[in-house]
Amino acid sequence: MPYALRTGDIAGAVVVIVKDGAVLTQRGFGLADLKSRTLVDPDRTLFRSGSVGKLFTWTAVMQQVEAGRIDLDADINTYLDFKIPLFEGRPITMRQIMTHTAGFEERNKDLITSDKSRLTSIERYLKSWTPRRIYAPGTTPAYSNYAAALAGYIVQRVSGVPFDRYVEQRIFQPLDMRHSTFRQPVPASLNALMATGYPRASEEPGKFEYASAAPAGSLSLSGADMGRFMIAHLNGGAGLMRADTARTMHDTPTTILPHVNRMELGFFETNMNGRQIIGHLGDTALFHGAVHLFMNEGVGLYIAMNSTGRNGASTPLRLGLFEDFANRYFPSLRPEELQGVDAKTAAEHARMMVGQWRSSRRSEAGVMRMVGVLGQITVSTNARGELVVNVLRTPGGAPRTWVEVSPFLWREKYGHERLSAKVENGRIVRWSSDFFSPFMVFDRVPAKASATWVLPAFYAALSVLLLTLLQWPAAALVRRRYKASLPLTGRARATYHGIRATAGLALGVMVSWMLILSDPMNISDTALWLVQVVGAIVFAVLAALAVSNLLFAFRQRRSWPDKAAAVVIVLAVGMVAYVATTFGLVDMTVHY
Repeated sequence: MPYALRTGDIAGAVVVIVKDGAVLTQRGFGLADLKSRTLVDPDRTLFRSGSVGKLFTWTAVMQQVEAGRIDLDADINTYLDFKIPLFEGRPITMRQIMTHTAGFEERNKDLITSDKSRLTSIERYLKSWTPRRIYAPGTTPAYSNYAAALAGYIVQRVSGVPFDRYVEQRIFQPLDMRHSTFRQPVPASLNALMATGYPRASEEPGKFEYASAAPAGSLSLSGADMGRFMIAHLNGGAGLMRADTARTMHDTPTTILPHVNRMELGFFETNMNGRQIIGHLGDTALFHGAVHLFMNEGVGLYIAMNSTGRNGASTPLRLGLFEDFANRYFPSLRPEELQGVDAKTAAEHARMMVGQWRSSRRSEAGVMRMVGVLGQITVSTNARGELVVNVLRTPGGAPRTWVEVSPFLWREKYGHERLSAKVENGRIVRWSSDFFSPFMVFDRVPAKASATWVLPAFYAALSVLLLTLLQWPAAALVRRRYKASLPLTGRARATYHGIRATAGLALGVMVSWMLILSDPMNISDTALWLVQVVGAIVFAVLAALAVSNLLFAFRQRRSWPDKAAAVVIVLAVGMVAYVATTFGLVDMTVHY
C-alpha cells in the first residue's frame, strides 16, 4: 500500500479487514491532510464514502420492509407525496430501485458540488426535476443516484424521522459508530477529523463535496466504523435486522445477463474464485473506496482513499487489492476450463461483437447526449481475431485478452473477469462484464448517433469553419498586398463577410460548451441558457448565410473552386446543425 500510494500520487488511505465477527486488522496509510501532515487514523479519520453509503440507505429500507412499512413490490408512489410517472403503464417498485432496474436516465445536475449554496434538501432535490425513464422497469440495470435518493426519502416519510437522524438512531447508534455522519457539512464535533480530498497528492486540495442526493452519497465515516458495519452484515444483520431479512437482502439476485455478476438488494455481486462475494464501490470527485464481503468465509475487506491519483490510480488500486487479497487467501475452489469454443466459431462470435456501444447508465437530457457520444464504447478484434474492448484493460493499461469459454461467454485469459453477450435473431444486441453487469449493460448505438462517423464528420466540419474564419483576414491581407478589391457587391458581399464572422461565433459557442463542461460540478444555469440561446441564433444565421452563399456562387457563375467551397461550407454547417439539434446543444434546458 505505501508504494502504491506514492507511485499513484494518492495522499492517504485506510484498509480494514474483519473476520469471524472481529477486526483482523485496520490500518491507516499516508496522510489525511498534507498541509498539517496529519496521519490517517483508522479509528478516527473520516473519509467521504461516495456510493458505498448507499448500503446504509438500503439497510434502512430493509429495516422498514421488516417493520411492514415498505412493500418491495408495491408502486413507490404509495409512499411519496409527489408522483413518479408510469412508464408504458407500469410503476416503479422498491425492488427495482434497489436493483437499479427502475429505468431512469442518470441525473447529473447538483449530484455533487463544491458550492454549498447549491446544496438542497432531499425533498427539494427530488421534486425539482424527475429524470426521464428510458427503460421499462425491471428490464435493464441502469445505475441511478436519483432512485437511491428516492429510497432514502421514502424511509424518511414512512418512519417519520429525517433521513440523517434515522440512520444515526437505527444504524450508527446500535453499532456504536461514533465517527460517521450523513450530515453536510460534517458536524463540528467531527469536522477536525475529516480527511482532505485531493485530485492528486501533488496538487492543491479540493473543496468539501456536497451531495444533494444525500442518501446516494453524502456519508462520511472512519475505517473502524465501516468495520462495525461489515461485521453486522456478515453476522446476519445482527443489531440491524433479523437474519431472514438479511438473507433476503444478501441473496436475492436479479439476473439480466447469464454467468456474470448480478445485483442483490442494494449490494452487488463481486464473485471471484467460486466464492459468494457482495459489496459496493464508492466515488466522489476526490474520494474513492470499495467494500467486499466474503459471505461464506465471514470476511470483509474495505478500502478508502482521499485522492483520485495519477491517471486515476485509485481505481486499479482498489481493484488490485481486492483481487490479490482474494487470490491469496481464497483461491479458486475448482479449476476452470478456459477453452470451450473452437477457433473458427470464436473468431466469428468476436466479429459479431464489433461496433459502437453505449452504456445503459446515461443521461439523455440536454448536452449529456453529446457527452454520451464522446463516451461510446468501441469493440473490435485484433490481428488474431480476438475480442478487444477499449474500456476493459488491465491495471497496467494493456487490453485484456479474452477467451470464449462457452457460446457468447468470454473469460479474461489471465484474470477473473467474465463477459456475457445477449443474442437476438442471430445478432448480439447487449453485453456486459463482471465489473459493470450488476448496474449497467451496453447496447448497440443507433447508426445516426455512432461516434464512428459523427465525431470525424463533426471535427471535419469544425475545421472547415475554422478555415473559413482564417481565410477572411488572410484574403484581406493578400488583397491589400496586391492592391486588389473584393470582387463582390451588395448582398453577395454582405454574405461573404457575414458567413465568416458567424463561423467565428459558432466556433466560440463550441469553445463555450467546452469551458462549461470543464467544471461539471458547478455548471451555472445562466451560462447554460446563454450558450443555448446564442448557439441557436448563431447556428440558424450561419445556416441561412451558407445557403445564400451557395446560391450566389452558382447564380453569379463563379469559378468551380468557389462553387466547391460553397458546397463544402453548406455541408459543414449542416453537420454542425445536426450535432447541435441531435445531441442537445440547443435543447433549451438546464437539466442534465
